[in-house]
Amino acid sequence: MEFNPDELDQKAIYKLLTGAVIPRPIGWISSISEDGILNLAPFSFFNAVGDDPPHVMFSASGSPKANRDTLSNVLATKQFVVNMVTEELTEQMNLTSHSIPSLESEFDHAGVTPIASIKVKPPRVQECLITMECELVHHYTLENSRFGGQTIMVGKVVMFHFDESVLLDDYKINLENYQPISRLAGSGYSKLGEIFSVKRN
Repeated sequence: MEFNPDELDQKAIYKLLTGAVIPRPIGWISSISEDGILNLAPFSFFNAVGDDPPHVMFSASGSPKANRDTLSNVLATKQFVVNMVTEELTEQMNLTSHSIPSLESEFDHAGVTPIASIKVKPPRVQECLITMECELVHHYTLENSRFGGQTIMVGKVVMFHFDESVLLDDYKINLENYQPISRLAGSGYSKLGEIFSVKRN
């Protein structure tokens, strides 16, 4: 089967792309408005993009129905925090994907605790085992959009926070204690399954 994306509607494109590119890590992005209102939203168009220096990215929709507060906040303040989602926070993360009035905070809606960051204004999620404070260094809105478009936000990590329970010697991660989840297609999520190693030649 072959599909030309120019001939498909947005729902079909989304299903094909997000069903094929799996699993995807979830960036639970906290931001703050210029008026001081806290925002928290999950993004599965998210990943690390480099380590020298460390940068991450997420892509926010320009659609009126999705993620507008995060996009507006980060563009205005040039700061955000990535909070990594673990199994025990799945329900709270899902609650923050729902649309609520802009004057309300998803922290309250989901029952998670904002805790002060060190170098940026947006707070971290206290319940998360790993968080990263970021400063926006670049953004790019995808061209020729038909359905509202998306803006790629690239942030430089200016502070890492790791709970001691997920750290091993030599900065390695204890996956048994970390237990991250990832996004699949539709309402599907995944836990870490069988792990295997392949040595480089």
